[in-house]
This record gives sequence, structure tokens and C-alpha cells, in this order.
Amino acid sequence: MNSSSVPESQSGAIDFKDFTRRRMLHVILPLFIVSIIAFLDRVNIAYAGLTMKENLPWLTPEVFGMGAGIFFIGYVLFEVPASLLASRFNAMHWVARIMFSWGIVCVLMTTMTTEWEFFLYRFLLGLCEASLYPVIYSLLIPNWFLPRERAKAISLMLTSLLFSNIIGGPLAGVLLDTTFFGLHGWRTLFIVEAIPAVIFAFIFAFWMKEKPEEAAWVTDTEKAYIKEELAKEEAEKQSVKKYTIWQALKDPKVLRLALIYFLWVIGFWGFSFWMPQVLKSLSGWPPSVVAWSIAIPMSAALLVQVFCGYSSEKRNEKRWHVATTLFVGTIGFIATPHSPSPEISLLFICLTAVGVYGGMGVWWTMPTTFLSGAAAAGAMGLINSSGNMGGWVGPYMLGFINGHTGSFTMGYYVMGACMFLAGLLVLTLPKSMEHKDEEIES
Repeated sequence: MNSSSVPESQSGAIDFKDFTRRRMLHVILPLFIVSIIAFLDRVNIAYAGLTMKENLPWLTPEVFGMGAGIFFIGYVLFEVPASLLASRFNAMHWVARIMFSWGIVCVLMTTMTTEWEFFLYRFLLGLCEASLYPVIYSLLIPNWFLPRERAKAISLMLTSLLFSNIIGGPLAGVLLDTTFFGLHGWRTLFIVEAIPAVIFAFIFAFWMKEKPEEAAWVTDTEKAYIKEELAKEEAEKQSVKKYTIWQALKDPKVLRLALIYFLWVIGFWGFSFWMPQVLKSLSGWPPSVVAWSIAIPMSAALLVQVFCGYSSEKRNEKRWHVATTLFVGTIGFIATPHSPSPEISLLFICLTAVGVYGGMGVWWTMPTTFLSGAAAAGAMGLINSSGNMGGWVGPYMLGFINGHTGSFTMGYYVMGACMFLAGLLVLTLPKSMEHKDEEIES
């Protein structure tokens, strides 16, 4: 990295490429691992659902959809207050607490025998995980990366969601046929995927640091440089408008972002939780083949997400990068129910995966173009909570429609419409969210 805007007294003593490499190793990598484990434990219900009915006869499509989505009710109830608490205390310890507690709940999932226990454990899982991503987006990454670096940094970190599915699908295919300490199938899946969360909680608390000034691997010159540049960013934001937490929560731009994310996540989680069962229904493939096949659309989405992060940074453009992926997802949702063959259904699922995942990294850089600190944490919590309400609506809506019609078609049409409307709303966001700050080139 180099830039003519970097103070000469500091830039001459900084190897920016090496500094970026170290930030990737000590900041993005631990966050990447946290996110992989979180997403594995959040969506393993999608793969478990392929066989759970063999032991749980009460697991109708409606009950499954409600249980998958009720995770987000717990998430929403605690999201904003948890984000604000994290902004006042040690964010590292907060993330470690989140991981440990959700790992324990995942283990408890193996004991459920009734639908109410199913709902309770999914609700508790959401309660435990609440605020994880807002803390990452609004506190941790902004402490370590300058504005123009964040789209790439967040996009790279969020490839974890896709790697999680690339790993999780084949792993689920193996675990569903495995016995572990007398537990078989979906119970093995839950307990094996809970263990990393409990263990890594302790590793993470010691590995990553909240701010550059706390890290021994950052030189004094690098600390001074980051501190000065972030202070300039903060002063620029405050010169436009100084946001209190309450002002941030009722700001029209924040509310529009919340609506966009609500519509987007209806499709995102409706797709994610039901994708294995939809593919099984369309293809007729056995559960193990379905689980392994999921790696193909997730790999396609991974490539697009990385490209969007790099392209957004290079062009200093956000809105069209996000909106275009949402429009691609719309096409995937509408086309999938009409697949003439298993191979074509997998192709359309690839388009849908690109749509729901591709622009996510760029998207989460938008709120921090005009918010910071506790205001950003609160706003991120509100936006994520609004989206997570969509995370309840999408899976339950699809389960309800499938339970009453025996088909996913109408549910996929609804999710496609939500994605299209979200894309249109993204294009109405102000150009100020492009945040054309001083050039920094890799």
C-alpha cells in the first residue's frame, strides 16, 4: 500500500503491504474463523432437517420453518442492547462469551424431544449469538481498517459464510451417517459442530486485540498512523453531523438501510435454511449427495463476493455492486422452481446463492460511512435486527407455503420479489455513502 495522502514523516517508516498482511493474519483471520463456526452452528439445522423427521415425527414443514426462523427472534430481542454493551466494554471478551454460550446451546439441541424444546433451543441460540456481526462491523474492523479498505476487509471476512457452507455441506453429509458416543445422524452433527465454538472462544480472547495500540505486533509508527487517520475520519463525520445513539437509530438513512436488509434477509435465510430440502425435492438425490452438492453454488457465490469487495474498493462504488447481485438473486429465485433437470436446478441455485451472498461484504461498509462508535454499534444492531426479523419471516413463510401447497414455488416467487425491491431501494441511497475519501492503493 502507498498513498500520497499519508504524512511523509510516518509513511516513510511503514511497509504498508507488510502491515496489511499482518492485519489480515491477526484481525481478519480470527474473525473469519469465528464467523465460520457461527454460521456452521446457525445453519446446521438446514442439513439436520434432511433426516430429523425419522426421529421427530412432529417436525412438519411449518414447525421446521418456525424453528429455523425463531433463532432470529432471540437475536433481535438482544441485538441492540448487546451491541451497545459491547461498545462500552471489552469487545474481545464479548465475542468470546458469545461463542462459548452458543456452543453450549448447540450441545443441548441433541436432547430435544418435543417441538417446544426445538423452539426454545433455537431461540436461545439466537439470544446467545446476538450482536456478533454488528460488533465486528461497527467496532472491530473500523478500529483496524481505514474507510477505503473496509469493503475488501469485510468481503474477505464474510467469505467465511460461504466457506462455512462449502465445508458444512460435505461435513454434514458425513456426520449424518456417523455415530458419535451413541448419538447418530443429526445429533452427531449438532454436537461435533458445537465443540469448535467452545474451544475457540478461549483462543480468540487471547489472539485478537480490540485496537492497534493494544497489539504488540503493531509498531509505534503504525499505531500513530492508524490513530491519526481514524481521528481524521471521525472529525469529518462529526463536521457533517454528530450522531447520538438515538439520532442514529431514527435517522432516515439508517431506517432505509434497515428496510433494505429486512427484504434482503427474507430471501437470504429462506434460501439458506431450505436450500438442501429444495434441492433434494427438485433433484431426487439422497441427503448425502445433496449435502456435497451444496459446495458448488457456495463456491460460485464465494468468487463473486470476493470480486465485489475488490471491485468496490477499486472503483469506490457501492450501490451498483450490491444492487446487481440482488437482481441476479431475483432471477435465481424465480427460475429455480421451473428447473427441467437436477443439473439445471443446481445452476439456478448457483444464481440464487450469488444473489443472496455476493454483495454482503460491500453492504456492511455503508453504515460506517456516516456513523461511528456507539452510534454505529446501535445503528448496526438496528439494521441487523431488522434483517433478522426477515430471517424469521423467510424460513417460516416458505415452510407455511410448502406445508399448505406441497410446493416451494410461491415462496420462491415472494423471496424473489423481496430481493428485487431491496435492489431498487439500494439504488435510492445517497451517493455520499460511496465515501470518496483519499486514495489508498494496494
